[in-house]
Amino acid sequence: MKEFNTTGVCIPEKHYIADVSKKITEIEKMVEEGKYFTINKPRQSGKTTILYLLKKRLEKKGYRVISITFEDFDQDIFRSINTFSKEFLLTIRDRFEFSGDSKFVELIEEKVDNINNFKELSRFITTMIRKSNKDIVLMIDEVDKSSNNQLFLDFLGMLRSKYLFEQQNQDLTFKSVILAGVHDVKNLKLKLRSDQEHKYNSPWNIASEFKVDFELEVDQIASMLKEYKEERNMEFSIEYFAEKIYYYTSGHPFLVSKLAEIVDSEILVDDEKKWQKNYLDKAVKIILQKNLPNFDTLIKNIENNSDLEEMCVDLIVDGRKITYNLDNPTIEKGELYGIFKNDDGSLQIHNRIYEQRIYNYLISKIENSMESDAFDFRDSFIDNGQLNLKAVLERFQVFIKEQYSDRDRDFLERNGRLIFLAFLKPIINGKGFDFKEVQISQEKRLDVVITYLEQKYIVELKIWRGAEYHQKGLQQLAEYLESQNMDQGYLLSFNFNQNKEYKDEELEVDNKKIFAYWV
Repeated sequence: MKEFNTTGVCIPEKHYIADVSKKITEIEKMVEEGKYFTINKPRQSGKTTILYLLKKRLEKKGYRVISITFEDFDQDIFRSINTFSKEFLLTIRDRFEFSGDSKFVELIEEKVDNINNFKELSRFITTMIRKSNKDIVLMIDEVDKSSNNQLFLDFLGMLRSKYLFEQQNQDLTFKSVILAGVHDVKNLKLKLRSDQEHKYNSPWNIASEFKVDFELEVDQIASMLKEYKEERNMEFSIEYFAEKIYYYTSGHPFLVSKLAEIVDSEILVDDEKKWQKNYLDKAVKIILQKNLPNFDTLIKNIENNSDLEEMCVDLIVDGRKITYNLDNPTIEKGELYGIFKNDDGSLQIHNRIYEQRIYNYLISKIENSMESDAFDFRDSFIDNGQLNLKAVLERFQVFIKEQYSDRDRDFLERNGRLIFLAFLKPIINGKGFDFKEVQISQEKRLDVVITYLEQKYIVELKIWRGAEYHQKGLQQLAEYLESQNMDQGYLLSFNFNQNKEYKDEELEVDNKKIFAYWV
């Protein structure tokens, strides 16, 4: 039987895979038009799988496809044109040998030791194209592994020159060249030192714009689940789970497959054949507790870039609305690493799982500076297996008064929400989790959805800005409760006035019961 794959390329004969034929067709059209282009996507976003499927499609259409990766190239290979050309051509020879193109194998072996500069390499490529009875497409993956190397830039310059001369019917070259990696080689200045300004003009300005989105749509996720359901003779609503997986992942290929894999391998028991609706929520909880290379890279990129961390705090903690603008270098970097996305003109964290993982990371940094006794009182917050959130909020009031009454206002205003969430974490740890639904308003409200076992609670966190804004916040919370088909919610207001009062009230707004607390 097939399996869900979250490591390396997905092979349709071995793995359950989403139907991405529509994406492949769009890229194939670019190849047919002779386009040169780059595919720059974050790691584990489906790049290698798309290239593999594209190669298979193009070969069926009669193209000869040379697919190589610079990941296999040692950095020493880039020290001279001789070593680079030899490795480049021998790698091509290996591909031809595997596909049975013996005449090209012999041609390369005959000439490979006599190529000493890019002009000679260019002439050899022309000869190879002339001898081929098929259009040749060159794919290079992990191309940014050496994009800060002058020799690599010269190699791109050679390909660019051949492309331009072919347009004028003065040369022969590859039908299409596809460069894939994390960084866009059109923006090589991101990886060069300031004293190398002569390299800033990219030799790859011939590249056509690449617009194909690699995120999976709901129907594409459904196609993968349909194949799994039929092969395994499972029972579940494909439509429900496809939409729910998309809700959590925004179609991120790795996260889509990983959630399905977790349900299949870690949640289903024995020979169970039915997916229960709550299984996906369980899978989300499990994935958030895993040490995955994907998450390690996510957090490493945030730790190594303070501007990214600050923007994540603005979005996740403060609920600030930020206009998407790719000219902003922080936004450009965040999108490059797959952290941000453009949501109809507004900047958002790419998906809810990333949002939660970053949010947990930010909480952990606050936890290190806290002296919380919440865990010691954990049992007093549980009544007959139910989370007593009123008791939690009452204890939090005491905690803030005891631990933070002497702290400066700026610290509390910047970190108040994270302090509450860090306080809450040991109480629900193991039996629940908190997940955010951000609702933007003048008060930058931040609704936190807390689950504990089968119960669900909604807490709105906001900064106290006076009675008028408070009433608006109550009304908005009541509307949100209505949209969630819930009868009661909680409002936690952070008041930074010097003479503030620690108090609580029970209110009714539009037939919704709201428990309000001030700290």
